[in-house]
Amino acid sequence: MVSGDLPMAELARFPLGEPLAAGQARFGTDGIRGRVGSVITPALALQLGYWCGQVLPAEGPVVIGADSRSSGPMLVAALSAGLAAAGREVWDLGLCPTPAVPGTIRAQGCAGGLMVSASHNPPQDNGIKVFGASGAKLKQPQQQAIEAGLHGAGRERSPFSGVGLVRPRPDLLAAYRDSLIASVGGARLDGCKVVLDLCWGSATACGESVFRALGADLTVLHGEPDGERINLGCGSTHLGALRQAVLADGASMGFAFDGDADRMLAVDGRGRVVDGDQILYLWGQALMAQGQLPDQRIVATVMSNLGFEKAWQAKGGLFERTAVGDQYVHQAMEELGAGLGGEQSGHILSARHGMSGDGLLTALQVAVLIQAQGGSLATWLDTSFQPYPQKLVNVIVPDRQRRTEWQQCDALRLAVAAAEAAMAGHGRVLVRASGTEPLLRVMVEAASQADVDHWAGHLAGLAESQLNGV
Repeated sequence: MVSGDLPMAELARFPLGEPLAAGQARFGTDGIRGRVGSVITPALALQLGYWCGQVLPAEGPVVIGADSRSSGPMLVAALSAGLAAAGREVWDLGLCPTPAVPGTIRAQGCAGGLMVSASHNPPQDNGIKVFGASGAKLKQPQQQAIEAGLHGAGRERSPFSGVGLVRPRPDLLAAYRDSLIASVGGARLDGCKVVLDLCWGSATACGESVFRALGADLTVLHGEPDGERINLGCGSTHLGALRQAVLADGASMGFAFDGDADRMLAVDGRGRVVDGDQILYLWGQALMAQGQLPDQRIVATVMSNLGFEKAWQAKGGLFERTAVGDQYVHQAMEELGAGLGGEQSGHILSARHGMSGDGLLTALQVAVLIQAQGGSLATWLDTSFQPYPQKLVNVIVPDRQRRTEWQQCDALRLAVAAAEAAMAGHGRVLVRASGTEPLLRVMVEAASQADVDHWAGHLAGLAESQLNGV
């Protein structure tokens, strides 16, 4: 590492560009994410890399991975340049699932890491997730320190810190792949017919090879990295192709991943969707039976189905809810000593496996649990909990302030209260602003499908007219 002291006259001129406008780059529930060219730009990535280099611990390299999006190499190069300008050594993993980044941080003693991905968003979007030295997403104070640097704070004392090194390290993915295989403890999938939808994204890096190594009889959809088609009509947000393939092949089960493979949804042999709530219930039951689930506790979010909560409590388990976002699930699991948690969307965290949401690991766990029971995913689902009818409507609200402060709208706030009063304890309403998209999410859950349809339509329509009015 080379020292880069500059003359005092240079300190007033920050070498990586002008400060970003207030609010131009802010951490949401899963990093910084948005449209490439407007929200996500090389200039932002350059400065973000630099300030991550300033905020992350001083010792150790910084790891960078990416999904298959066409904008990924551009943003990785800019982030690497910013980190190098901060005097940091950068290890570039290349195409990889998001959980490979925290896994590498922990295994190699790195200072932190970044993942370039917009998860389930369309190809024209991208994003940047930042991990600390523990492998967890950055805590709020660290996020705020980076944002402050982006918006101008501390520039007078932040010249180039040195000249760092950027090293390609795709070799480190072998350790991540081996850890996935080791996670099943020697179990096999010989003869098990499985369909994988790899979404043209990060899961293509090793998803097929891991399942084949365990002996699965495999059919693979969207199995090559393709940044122009990632998430389009495929993956965990579009399950139609997976369902068709499972039924056509007579497969026992199918698994679909999002763009960066940190979450997964499943389909059983009859084409029925197995969401994150069902996965938590299945895995939680197995851990409970093995005496490996502390306090019989599961951590879920406010989006998890009320039927799941009631069924788990009926088994004597504890059920905790958090705000939406894996960082909140992670925090609650750490504070409570919980062994398992996750989101309905298929983002599952296991304390035994590093507390990183990992779609491939979750798929392997589900597959070997079902295989060990000698039955099928469909048979298990028949005996699972009965979910309450639930409907989620996404309302586009471009104005961030109106979206995030929707409770200031009296008409909408009173309508939500009226809906909950009408359902009289047999249903609930959840309205929340997305942390990564210009959407207000309106969710209604009730014992009656008629109540769900009525109130979801009414509240979503009201939100659209009230929050988007002039």
